[in-house]
Amino acid sequence: MENVWQSDNNVRNNIKGEIPMLIKVLSILIFLHLGFSQTTDPVATFSILAYDPETGMIGGAVQSRVFSVGNGVLWGKADVGMVATQAYVDVSYGPKGLKLLEKGLSPDEVVKTLLNKDPDPDPEDWPKLARQFSIMDASGKVSTHTGTKASYWAGHKYGKHSSAQGNILSSEEVVNDMIRAFEETKGHISMRLLHALEAGQKAGGDTRGMQSAAILIMQKDGGVWLNNDVVLRLQVDDNPEPIKELRRLIEKAHERFNWK
Repeated sequence: MENVWQSDNNVRNNIKGEIPMLIKVLSILIFLHLGFSQTTDPVATFSILAYDPETGMIGGAVQSRVFSVGNGVLWGKADVGMVATQAYVDVSYGPKGLKLLEKGLSPDEVVKTLLNKDPDPDPEDWPKLARQFSIMDASGKVSTHTGTKASYWAGHKYGKHSSAQGNILSSEEVVNDMIRAFEETKGHISMRLLHALEAGQKAGGDTRGMQSAAILIMQKDGGVWLNNDVVLRLQVDDNPEPIKELRRLIEKAHERFNWK
């Protein structure tokens, strides 16, 4: 009996000795998990830039599984052009791209200039080689760049006066279907852009899901009120079905402004 009691005490002592070590190991594992899980994600998205030669309107639309994607992706200026900045985004590409277009550079030249002047300040975590962006001038000429390190699937497709681009997508069909939908849809450019987003989502969209969407359309004096070049600017910042909500808002604009 004494041996059994002594053995029981030894087991208790061993367990007491192991508990602090187990706590330390668990603490390290939790720390590592939190550290990796909180790493900033690249802005994964799919977008389209397009020009309507019949009206002179230029616009862009975007959807992503990030909060408020419209806050840093779409940039536009009437009689100048549109820019979409995405995938390891350098937001400065937006205003810089518009300024270069305004100086008379072609979209191809703007793409090369932005890349050449990008100092790549964080090549490990936010590399220049992973950036994706599209530049369109006021006449619909467009140039899009998809970096070699952009997260799979990443790429772009050109249409007539349009470019669809995306990263972390289900497949190439997302951008292919976006261009097809834009070109086959008739009417106001806002609905054509919306149909492109819907087609991209139907083809698989962002593999992480949906959260936000936005649309921006520009035309000189094309907006309501005085000296307003913004035809339409809408953002759905946080919604489980952002494209559906964007459609509701665009339809509201059509009712309000009698767009056909």
